[in-house]
Amino acid sequence: MYVDLIILIVFLVLIVVYSKRFQTYIFGLGMTDIFFRILEFLKNNIPIKGIKGELSKYVPSSIPNIINKYTDGTISLLLIWAYVIVMIIFLYFIGVIFFKRKKIS
Repeated sequence: MYVDLIILIVFLVLIVVYSKRFQTYIFGLGMTDIFFRILEFLKNNIPIKGIKGELSKYVPSSIPNIINKYTDGTISLLLIWAYVIVMIIFLYFIGVIFFKRKKIS
């Protein structure tokens, strides 16, 4: 079933509609992956079967998991490297924001 892919595409479309800046795309993709990973953590650590089953069925564990699930070979490798590059850019933007903040004294 393609529910996890559809959820990812909906998140990405909302990001594109929300803003036209490159930085917003990077932040949106990073936040989407972090959101999926938090839901994966909750799925693995909440003992309620109903919640665990629904999260397993409809929510992907991460963006690389979706890439590997629906592609293989060279396409998968290229998409994973593109994802890694986007996450490096995301880390750079987060670092810039972190080091430019004013000190509270």
